[in-house]
Amino acid sequence: MRIEVKGRNVEVDDELRARVEKRFDKIARQVSDLARLELELFEERNPSIAQSQVAEATLYLKGVTLRARDASDSMSHAIREVADDISRQVKRHRDKRRARRLSAKAEPRPAASP
Repeated sequence: MRIEVKGRNVEVDDELRARVEKRFDKIARQVSDLARLELELFEERNPSIAQSQVAEATLYLKGVTLRARDASDSMSHAIREVADDISRQVKRHRDKRRARRLSAKAEPRPAASP
């Protein structure tokens, strides 16, 4: 899985990239190598918003796009919450595909008439 980290009003340094890659490593093992994850990190510049650190993730899989967004006091917490949400969505997507495949196998196919 390719991971692209973008920052708006936030500097994305090597430490932050390493943290993101470590956090999304479990998801990368569950999806195809062709999958692409875009993670956008930004800070809301409004003093009335307490949870100003925002992380938005978009995971492009074959035939489906999964999205998650979370805001928190700290960037690491927002990244962790987004990773958990995307992980839950990937698991649900895989279970749905597996159930669909198993139900198609279980149905008897009608014999072709000549």
